[in-house]
Amino acid sequence: MAAQEELSFTYFPENYRWSHGLLIGLNMAPWGGAEIGEVNRVGLRLKKCVGDDDAWFREWALEARIVEDRGRERIAEGHAVSGAQYLQRASAYYHVGERFLQPKSKEGNDAYMRGVQALRDAAKYIKRPRLEHVEVPYGDTSLPAIYVHAEPANRGGKVPAMVFFDGLDVTKEIQYFKGVSDLVSRGIACLIVDGPGNGESIRFRNLYLRHDTEHYATPVFDYLAARAEVDPKRIGVMAISLGGYYAPRAAAFEPRYACCIAWGAQWDYQKIWRDRFERLAKADTPSLSVASQHIAWVLNAGSQQDVLKRLEPFKLDGVVQKITCPFVMLHGEGDEQIPLVEAQKCFDAVGSRAKTFKLFTREEGGYHHCQIDNQSICSAYMWDWLEQVLEPAR
Repeated sequence: MAAQEELSFTYFPENYRWSHGLLIGLNMAPWGGAEIGEVNRVGLRLKKCVGDDDAWFREWALEARIVEDRGRERIAEGHAVSGAQYLQRASAYYHVGERFLQPKSKEGNDAYMRGVQALRDAAKYIKRPRLEHVEVPYGDTSLPAIYVHAEPANRGGKVPAMVFFDGLDVTKEIQYFKGVSDLVSRGIACLIVDGPGNGESIRFRNLYLRHDTEHYATPVFDYLAARAEVDPKRIGVMAISLGGYYAPRAAAFEPRYACCIAWGAQWDYQKIWRDRFERLAKADTPSLSVASQHIAWVLNAGSQQDVLKRLEPFKLDGVVQKITCPFVMLHGEGDEQIPLVEAQKCFDAVGSRAKTFKLFTREEGGYHHCQIDNQSICSAYMWDWLEQVLEPAR
């Protein structure tokens, strides 16, 4: 376990979660999801109330509303493209601010939807890449998603595509700013999905987290495969953080996926939370990316014991052995949330003949959880790998 002070750019030295959360805001900057000065203004206002999650929400929502209003003013003045750039950042700020709220509230949900709508409105004016908000049929309901079109749209045939699921606590809007525009510029489309337990799906559709990822990963595959421009033989799946469980599970039980990226490792998620609860009981604060109550909320659990019971099937032993497609796992050598030994157990068990374990070291950056300290080198590595794996057969 890395020491707290080793987290790169520790904005709030006394609080891992807040420092990690601020980095989520900052590391969207390369793709238009943040401005350093705006994020710093939020951080400076929060210095005097570290740990107060209501204050965290208020200050991020305040900055988001200021940026949103400026963007809408610019659009009204005829400057649609620059206005849309403001709306993109506002969307991200609303969601970074809302993540820590527990219990959820009407005020928080309203801010969350402002973030959803801000990116929807920005998409009307930003032509490259082209964002299309879609609904993926799922039983008697649907899953909200963003389809980001490949550029160029056609390489003399149908395009490959990636399904990108969330983690425990991020959203499709935040994930768009994790280098997706760079991915689609390589001719690979991307469908970013709020699956059960994530984003809009849990906040507004009461779709709780479930262990059988294939239950929704198969309908998502079917949706993409039915799109006229997508090559159904070149659809891969990826996910981030807890998505290191979702994506391998999807690839294991939906063999039509052509490749799999685990952006962050998992092995036995029940064990991870048992250890976290034991540390919390001893006032030994574990490194969490959200408030500890978040896990009970996404599982619709009433107690810590109920959480652990519901997490019983969230294990990858006996699952990843079934994966046959090309597979890559990315992990930070100093990951504070998931020990390296757990990542190694999972990787060693993966059944794919073509598998790669990319461990980011301190020296190269990307040393921490899901490369929160250097996301650009991580996305570059993943997209390079996908270009090779999803190239059409010669």
